[in-house]
Amino acid sequence: MSIKVLGISTSPRQNSNSDLLLRQALAGAESSGAETEYIRLGDLKIAPCIECNSCYKQGTCIVEDDYQMLSSKMLEADRLILATPIFFMTFCAQAKTLIDRCQCLWAHKYVLKQPLITTSRDRRAMVIAVGGTKSKKMFDSISLTAKYFIDVLEMNYAANLFVNNIDAPGRIKQHPSALNEAFRLGRELVSTDTPPHEKPINVELT
Repeated sequence: MSIKVLGISTSPRQNSNSDLLLRQALAGAESSGAETEYIRLGDLKIAPCIECNSCYKQGTCIVEDDYQMLSSKMLEADRLILATPIFFMTFCAQAKTLIDRCQCLWAHKYVLKQPLITTSRDRRAMVIAVGGTKSKKMFDSISLTAKYFIDVLEMNYAANLFVNNIDAPGRIKQHPSALNEAFRLGRELVSTDTPPHEKPINVELT
């Protein structure tokens, strides 16, 4: 059975730099025989969390939109690749909206003490982030938020690809090292030859 990889592009801009890296990572996964699915968050309707705390009682979100479909895909996937541009030193609004809506998964797991995944599976996740300045501090927030988000999904945080000083649309096409690393990390993400690492592999490029 092939490994299922879900790639989520959260950039509001079509064919953005982070989106292009995501597509390369998915191509790398496909080269190793994985079954991949690409989703652009901008094509879905996902409202912000309204902090009603209903999920503390039932473990599900009462706001009904495309979140239910996407959360099911995230829980079904063997691998997840989340790609985001950097806005004000952190995830873009679209990505953060998705992450915040996963509060119901947190409640399901930590408040109601019920498992999200009922069978033992090797599940791993990777994050791609692209920023427009030379600062590397912008990735600190990404790493911390991603750590807890991926934990809620009951996945191993396997890798990061962080690229800074890339801003203009399509600029990443002039950065072959970043494209090559995305492909390599996508390919390695689906490998089962080595056990998951305790800490994510960090690849930071300028």
